[in-house]
Amino acid sequence: MIRPPSPYPFLASKPDHIGRVTLLGAPLDKTGCFRPGAADGPTGIRWASDNLETYSPALDRDLEEYQIGDRGDLALADLPMPAALARIEEEVDRLLVADSIPFVLGGEHTIALPIARAVLKRYPDAMILHFDAHADLRESYAGATYGHASWAYHVGREFGYDRLVQLGIRSGLREEFRFARERCACFSMDLRLPEAVRAELATYPLYLTLDIDVLDPACAPGTGTPEAGGVAYRELFDCLYGLAGMRVVAMDINEVAPPLDPTGVTSAVAAKLVREMVLMFG
Repeated sequence: MIRPPSPYPFLASKPDHIGRVTLLGAPLDKTGCFRPGAADGPTGIRWASDNLETYSPALDRDLEEYQIGDRGDLALADLPMPAALARIEEEVDRLLVADSIPFVLGGEHTIALPIARAVLKRYPDAMILHFDAHADLRESYAGATYGHASWAYHVGREFGYDRLVQLGIRSGLREEFRFARERCACFSMDLRLPEAVRAELATYPLYLTLDIDVLDPACAPGTGTPEAGGVAYRELFDCLYGLAGMRVVAMDINEVAPPLDPTGVTSAVAAKLVREMVLMFG
């Protein structure tokens, strides 16, 4: 079951339409370990987009020139975790088969596991570029095998850790940091991407997954597990602009929790990130 988009206009999208890029809300919020609220992420991002211009001065492109679809929000609240993950994978696969680029609005970061499964089924050589404050490489957390702190571990276990490029990581267990440095294709505590890695990424299909907590909490306080010492939004935008020309086949933005930020700043930043990513990679 898919719920229609919220009444707020989102980036000139067309409800229930599949476009070159298609938005999909995945309001999953089952394993948050600190502060809940990510289930409201899709609605918050759409709400903030109502105040967003369609034109990007940085890219000199306009959303009105693009065909953007919006499949609304998946109904996940009453599903157990395995069924919720299967539902996300099913819908992302449907969009990929239609030659659309899925852009999933989370929801907790666990959504990246079913998205990766769908992407790697269609593009077996795809790489995953992961922006986050946390490594998410625990085998399990708080009694849950699949969760926001373990999705990257399970993606690597199923498909190989050498397809994971992790940027902005500044929190995790000592074992996670050691594991990432030894096993992942690239691991960095900042957003610097070695030129050799950048050149290699340009030769593969790319799934881009962005946890809003890669930003410093001063820029994005509305997230479940804020981590001090993050990057400013200007740094993140510059990093994304530096990926121009990459063959991006799927994207997500996750862990936006509007109830935790009454100012709406986090949702506004997320909406602008979505706009720029659609215009750059769509």
